[in-house]
Amino acid sequence: MGRLLARVFFAVALPVVLIAGWWAASDGSTDPFWPPLRTILDTFPDVWTADRLRTDVVPSLLRLLGGFATAAVVGVALGTVIGSYRGVRAVCEPVLEFLRAVPPPVLVPVIMLFAGIGDTMKIVVIASGCVWPILLNTVEGVRAVDSVMLETARSYGVTGIARLRHLVLRSTSPQIFAGLRQALSIGIILMVISEMFAANNGIGFTVVQFQRSFAIPDMWTGILVLGLLGFVFSVVFRLVERRVLGWYHGLRATTRRS
Repeated sequence: MGRLLARVFFAVALPVVLIAGWWAASDGSTDPFWPPLRTILDTFPDVWTADRLRTDVVPSLLRLLGGFATAAVVGVALGTVIGSYRGVRAVCEPVLEFLRAVPPPVLVPVIMLFAGIGDTMKIVVIASGCVWPILLNTVEGVRAVDSVMLETARSYGVTGIARLRHLVLRSTSPQIFAGLRQALSIGIILMVISEMFAANNGIGFTVVQFQRSFAIPDMWTGILVLGLLGFVFSVVFRLVERRVLGWYHGLRATTRRS
């Protein structure tokens, strides 16, 4: 019980200190671009009503989940193939390094030419940035699968889908989840950026509209919404990871105790 309370304290302490520091630093501010935190919090419930959540937040979340899921499927599938075959890896690595170096926001105008200005464009933009950490982590995870285990599986006739599912993907899953965790934060950033181009709803669109109309406290509430969403996604992802990788975390805990 004491250990749980200590973990809760350390998880809450820094946010409380940061909020208190923000409150103290902004209290009494007359700068129109740096309103007091008290004013922002008072404005929050008036801005983010149920109707705005339905028209702006829900579409953003659907785009984020669509792009993230697309990147996860493509990244894991391609990463497994590239990591499993040395010849494929030798051919693909130069191209992948070139494409990975191109910042996804730069591709937004190009993607708009082919995908239009609807939700498809935004999902493609999100997927184009999220796929790289997933793909590269999957490749390295597949390459790191124990060769003795591979030979043992081959000796016992474990091949094909069974080998892929029970050995390769299971051994690679810690690296895959590390890539998914990195991709999630990238996805939130690209979600906002994509909604700043030719959009008529979404959190990014709303924040820009507030900025252009000089509704600065309202703009700050949008930034708070993004921060809260990032926190919620992080907590949910950690819970899912703990459940899926329970065997891995248990093995690490046993290794540390021994």
